[in-house]
Amino acid sequence: MNTKLKDMNVEFLFKAILSLQTMEECYNFFDDLCTVPELKALSQRLEVAKMLSEGKVYSDIVAKTGASTATISRVNRSLNYGSDGYKVVFERVLD
Repeated sequence: MNTKLKDMNVEFLFKAILSLQTMEECYNFFDDLCTVPELKALSQRLEVAKMLSEGKVYSDIVAKTGASTATISRVNRSLNYGSDGYKVVFERVLD
């Protein structure tokens, strides 16, 4: 875990997210928590990670998601050298 992230506020946020039980609760919470552009950016990163993990090339990812190459590179770095958070989510959600 990235120790730079760990503090009481982030931990409270994660506990709040873990408490959500339905898709509707998620929509409602994130609608209150995030602006539309923030939520779109988060979901775009997740889609980029999914496409990268499927072996898609940057040009296809840009065309489908509209993500910048900088965003794609950042996500790719996380996939290769990060904490395996994307991997855990994909194993649980895509199976």
